[in-house]
Amino acid sequence: MLEKHQLKEVLDLCVETGGDFAEIFEEKKITHTVNLLNGEVEKANSGVTYGVGIRIYHGTESVYAFSNDTSMDNLRKMAKNLAGSYNEEKKDIQFVLEEVIYENQHPILIDPTTVDMDKKIEVAKLASKGAQEYDEIIKKVMVSYLDERQEVTISNTNGKLIRDTRIRTRLSTTAIAMDGEEMETGFYGPGAAKGFEFYDEINPYEAGKEAARIAKTLLTADLCPSGTMPVVIDNGFGGVIFHEACGHSLEASSVAKGQSVFAGKLGQQIAGSKVSAVDDGTITNAWGSANIDDEGNFTKRNLLIENGILKGYMVDTLNGRRMNMPSTSNSRRQSYKYVTTSRMTNTFILNGEDSLEDMIASMDYGLYCKSMSGGSVNPSTGDFNFAVQEGYLVENGKIVKPVKGASLIGNGGDTLLKIDMVGTNLKRAQGMCGSSSGSIPTDVGQPAIRVSSMIVGGRN
Repeated sequence: MLEKHQLKEVLDLCVETGGDFAEIFEEKKITHTVNLLNGEVEKANSGVTYGVGIRIYHGTESVYAFSNDTSMDNLRKMAKNLAGSYNEEKKDIQFVLEEVIYENQHPILIDPTTVDMDKKIEVAKLASKGAQEYDEIIKKVMVSYLDERQEVTISNTNGKLIRDTRIRTRLSTTAIAMDGEEMETGFYGPGAAKGFEFYDEINPYEAGKEAARIAKTLLTADLCPSGTMPVVIDNGFGGVIFHEACGHSLEASSVAKGQSVFAGKLGQQIAGSKVSAVDDGTITNAWGSANIDDEGNFTKRNLLIENGILKGYMVDTLNGRRMNMPSTSNSRRQSYKYVTTSRMTNTFILNGEDSLEDMIASMDYGLYCKSMSGGSVNPSTGDFNFAVQEGYLVENGKIVKPVKGASLIGNGGDTLLKIDMVGTNLKRAQGMCGSSSGSIPTDVGQPAIRVSSMIVGGRN
């Protein structure tokens, strides 16, 4: 990693021609992956990436460049080329780099980079075995193991020099059940900002079984009827709808440009009165957590919605300048190859006071979504379409049968206002979120919620 005097020299060059702020993001990442098909290793890879990204601000605009050549000659050239974007008199920017020392909030017991690949393969094989042995109807099982160690150094012309080490691991199982030409898929993928000790806390065999259980349930399910009806969405990955249909629209990258349905609505009611939500990058060892964001600011717990009232956005420094708001420590990126911007960390609806049982009992005819799959959303309008992974038809207040092929269609703003019951069983689930600054680990989550009316798309 670069030394303090080298960082200072490059930063000085960045502000020679009128830039008012400069920042260096240096990253080294070690990644291990294992991919299995029906218990057999298809790939087992290790890799190292290393590089630097340099950014210069000029008011509310910025320029960015990156390279994996971190020789001083190349860094000087990058800095001068970026600075050449401006042609003004140098501003009086005086600074001394002072390293920020802090206590790590995400302790690691077993660094996965010190664990033999054979042990990682063993974990993946246990997950595969759990899925394969669940039922003979499971014909294909794919398991993906991941661990990574990311070291970052962030320095800037405010004099900040700060480092962080982020370690994450995840185990994902996809099970395919088949009966003749019928085929259904189940997925389960727990992860955390933890080391190899994660596999003492979760049971890989049981994780594989859960993916198989979902696949088998879907294979024997009836096709979901379509129509407008009340919908109960359970906890955990059910929060993906809030993440996509609301969360992205609360990121400053959309709000600052007026491309969000929630722009200019601070202090207004945007959700049902039982809905409160946060983005919290401080949760110890959570999948989307870190000590600092990718601008070197300590992560925070940010209140987004309180009792249905919009209380805040997720803001990075540059968009904060455009909005005249301070950073909320939400600046994130996939790697040094991406310019950082406002992104979610662990974003979820808080517990309410209703029970899942009461929600089910309240529906004469409706859909219970036990788990969700992927979908799409337009942040500027809030319109979304999400697939239900595991769903059940409800009649006369009781779950009557599993159904498949369901999708939830609606508008984020409208749907939030129709949430009229919020449960007490808050749970988070892990995913990868893609946006302009790349693919990053995020937690989604919620307790069970009831939406009084939604359009349900079916396959019959």
